Amino acid sequence: MKKLLLIGLIAMLGISTAEAKKKQIKTQKIRQAVTVTSLPDGASVYVDGKQVLARTPGAVDIEFQGFITPDKKNMDAAYKEAKRLSSVTLTVVKDGYIQKDVVLEPSISMQKVLTKSIYIFDWPKIVNVDLEPARGGAYDKDTSMRAGEAGNVVNRDRPGQTALERTIIRWYFESAPQGARIFWRVISSVPDQVKNTNENWLGNTPFEETRSFNIQGLTYENSRDVQIEIKVRRPGYLDQTKRFNVRQAIDQQEISSFFDMIKAD
Repeated sequence: MKKLLLIGLIAMLGISTAEAKKKQIKTQKIRQAVTVTSLPDGASVYVDGKQVLARTPGAVDIEFQGFITPDKKNMDAAYKEAKRLSSVTLTVVKDGYIQKDVVLEPSISMQKVLTKSIYIFDWPKIVNVDLEPARGGAYDKDTSMRAGEAGNVVNRDRPGQTALERTIIRWYFESAPQGARIFWRVISSVPDQVKNTNENWLGNTPFEETRSFNIQGLTYENSRDVQIEIKVRRPGYLDQTKRFNVRQAIDQQEISSFFDMIKAD
């Protein structure tokens, strides 16, 4: 009689006997830091269309929750479905590269505590993403760029991390007569990325030095839009100015010139 009453109750609730035996288990919501790195650096990370990281590498704070519906007859399928339901998708975006989705699926384990089964969810804490250049992007237009370096930015927060900063450039200037003062400054046609600078004293002619480029905001992509202006001054002579394209200087690994000073009237 009791069995018939139970079956009748289930029928009234509109669920089958099989569904009554299965119950979805939800874990508590947790927030976890996930470190995201990309090759190249400088990618943005989104979750559900919302930006959670402006530039890689960096850490993002993500909310996770586990869902599982145990099925004693087919736990493999139950675990597979649980991973799908409990996953979070990161979308990694960078100009000139193919957008990439990274699915953070948890590993799931079960522990017996007295007569209860407890399911433990563990999501990844570190994510490494390799981005592929988009066709028609920077690398297709310019095959001389080092792989993975097109958009890497010279940045004070991460000094020495780009190929530009590790590329040694020879600076050599001579004048007749000698003893002219040398000044240099940055002239940029993309000031939102690379700022224009005031004149800085470099030395006197003859001048020779090897140094790397540490111009803030400089990348291989925007280096064609940036120039180095060299100005020489000497009392009794006219000032002389020459400009050098930064990308050309990188390819030649040299900025050099001779200044034939002209006497002022």
